[in-house]
Amino acid sequence: MFITPAYAQAAGPAGTSGFLIQILPFVAIFAIMYFLIIRPQRQRMKAHQELISNLRRGDTIVTTGGLIGKVSKVVDDGEIQVELGEGVKVRVVRSMVSEVRSKTEPAKDNG
Repeated sequence: MFITPAYAQAAGPAGTSGFLIQILPFVAIFAIMYFLIIRPQRQRMKAHQELISNLRRGDTIVTTGGLIGKVSKVVDDGEIQVELGEGVKVRVVRSMVSEVRSKTEPAKDNG
């Protein structure tokens, strides 16, 4: 009747372009994740690291626990002493500082 035989078309090497098409969505998702999540998080970490490394006496800070106080002494690279109220001083790990409310001016040399 009117039935014609169907012939398979000759295709190029099997698998090379198919593999690229299958891997392309994963590459696109990784690129989107990098620019929306990983890169901004690294920038925030870098800014926080700079913030805590520049702490000095007299700065008003907020800790991650919500305490507000004034830095009374920089103990070492890992700790600071914070005055929370009159006569109330506590030692705080530097990485627990979440915000610096007011910065003090650096001491000027008269020389």
